Amino acid sequence: MSNTKSTSTATTESPMPALSAYIAQALRLPLPEAVLEKARFQLLDTLAAIVSGSQLLAGQKAIAFIEAQGQSAPQATIAGTRLKSTAINAALANGMFSHADETDDSHAASLTHPGCGIVPAVLAATELYGASGSAMLRALTLGYDICCRLTLSLDPYPFRAAGHSTHTFGPNFGAAAAAGALAGVDAVQARYLMSYAAQQASGVSCWMRDRDHIEKAFDFGGMAARNGMTAAVMVHAGFTGVEDVFSGERCFYDAYGAAPDRGALGRELGTRYEILDTSIKRWTVGSPIQAPLDALDLLVRTHQLKAEQVQAIEVRIPHESYTIVDNREMPEICLQHLLSTLLVDGRMSFASAHDRPRMQDPAVLAVRERMTLVGDDELSRAMPVRQGIVTVTLEDGSTLREHTRAVRGTPPNPMTRDELEDKCRELLAPVLGATRSAELCAAVWELEKIADGRALAALLVPPH
Repeated sequence: MSNTKSTSTATTESPMPALSAYIAQALRLPLPEAVLEKARFQLLDTLAAIVSGSQLLAGQKAIAFIEAQGQSAPQATIAGTRLKSTAINAALANGMFSHADETDDSHAASLTHPGCGIVPAVLAATELYGASGSAMLRALTLGYDICCRLTLSLDPYPFRAAGHSTHTFGPNFGAAAAAGALAGVDAVQARYLMSYAAQQASGVSCWMRDRDHIEKAFDFGGMAARNGMTAAVMVHAGFTGVEDVFSGERCFYDAYGAAPDRGALGRELGTRYEILDTSIKRWTVGSPIQAPLDALDLLVRTHQLKAEQVQAIEVRIPHESYTIVDNREMPEICLQHLLSTLLVDGRMSFASAHDRPRMQDPAVLAVRERMTLVGDDELSRAMPVRQGIVTVTLEDGSTLREHTRAVRGTPPNPMTRDELEDKCRELLAPVLGATRSAELCAAVWELEKIADGRALAALLVPPH
């Protein structure tokens, strides 16, 4: 008796006809203004993550990797530096920059961080092929649609539980679709594009054990952007391949997923946009910590709360988030450290969230000793919406409680342009300077007026 998986040859189950046609025409299709505005938000937010990440440990390692390869074709900008490299190398480096910490966006339902893989591929393809600002926004939106639908088609939570990494699979396909569209692939070439994306799809969820956020930066951002750009360049150069990697003998869905939704990738393309369900982080820390930080920040601001007034703190989060953020060694994903730092300082900045020596600060450690983290059944039932409850017991025995149901920056509770600019300028200015940071923000808001997207890439280079 054979123990191999059964295969399906039913072409009606394949998303490829609708998917390949959509990729080929995506840059010519109109988008609703709400979708375009959201694309501007996600682009600016990710550009800020890329520029700031160039200065972090993972970013510095990515730069060393590029420099170790010597001179190469100066096709695309490596943000935050004066370096250029091939489009594929630039996509890899900028991808690692964009997830060098926990600044970038996330799509809860699909368990992906779309922007860190897709935006670097869009930037590289724009420079290589000379795309317009309008085309960039459309390619970006396409990438988010394909990225998120891919892991949704695999049932992301069981897929991750089985050891696979949704955070590498989804952006890999999204980056390929976005870069391929900017390369001008037709419907047949789009089929090959997806086949090369499938052959490069990989990732195991042991990235959770990464102590330095270097491998994780590659897994989430660099690998996806590199793979997507590679697929686009190869197909643009005339590479052919399997015409339908999603159906037929030994197809992608036979290899991955216990009960995949084989039609999900092609469903409602052009009418339902995944970018609208993507969240921007108000706080430059791991996603599971956003809700507790929102809750504690509100308590601190409302009650003028000071660390010395606090006897105990109980923090409740979903069970699924517990191991990701419980007493981690990296400050930006250690819940107890970040909430303690917020209470000691009265605020949370990008610098304080990434200050590893502060993890040994006696004042912060004293608050951590009074903090209890609990996995909560009710909050698990609310997943994929990540909620958080913070209860503070004061020295006089009274309690303060705040339940964050919709984190600031999520679709139900979106940030304003001003809020996003405040976040982004804090990240951009140390690298680009205040003037160029302001110019970059203005350029993104007016991106459709830019005939050549290389003008935007030029703003990612430090002025001196």
